[in-house]
Amino acid sequence: MAQEPCYKRILLKLSGEALAGQQGYGIDPDIIRGIAREIREVVALGLEIAIVIGGGNIFRGVAASSMGMDRASADYMGMLATVMNSLALLDALEKAGVSTRVQSAIEMQEIAEPYIRRRAVRHLEKGRVVIFGAGTGNPFFTTDTAASLRAVEIGAEIILKATKVDGVYNADPKKDKNAVKYDQLTYLDVLKQGLAVMDSTAISLCMDNNMPIIVFDLTGTGNIKRVVCGEQIGTIVKGE
Repeated sequence: MAQEPCYKRILLKLSGEALAGQQGYGIDPDIIRGIAREIREVVALGLEIAIVIGGGNIFRGVAASSMGMDRASADYMGMLATVMNSLALLDALEKAGVSTRVQSAIEMQEIAEPYIRRRAVRHLEKGRVVIFGAGTGNPFFTTDTAASLRAVEIGAEIILKATKVDGVYNADPKKDKNAVKYDQLTYLDVLKQGLAVMDSTAISLCMDNNMPIIVFDLTGTGNIKRVVCGEQIGTIVKGE
């Protein structure tokens, strides 16, 4: 396996659910330590890594609003959940010996730096991992959109979207045994077929800025390293 990374700067998108492990809720300490170890291996290759984490393991704004809660309030609560996850990952990374900073789109100066693009880039250049919390800071936007926006802003070369499945399928592989996995898709394929890669706002933003996305399985040990070293795992979404 090639140990040379194919990229210089990446944005890793983690779902909040990934941190919950088998318990399905909250933060599983073993899972988060495992993720921190994987990230440390990639940092050791000399890669610059920014991270966006969802908050679905603690609170889902969309789900709460569907049950009658005001959507904006629900989304702000979801953003706070992502900050909790960001701090948990910060702790795990620092314990693993990785210099890390959390930047929040909602100002909370006691616990995180405010999001300042140039400062974020400076941290990356100095070899620090930067975790972007609180989404975009605006309701009605998902953390997928936050990942796309931040990736474009900091000049990342690719978005790595870590999920529980090994790529993008035409149906849910857990429910349909005949589901077919795609190795490669265009942004328009994703939008036209309504495939669950990222929401349409995030995909459109990537399409407009020619930002490729690789969807891969986080649960396989060493998969982050495999992806950044160019191994063909998961599904890549890019332009024509």
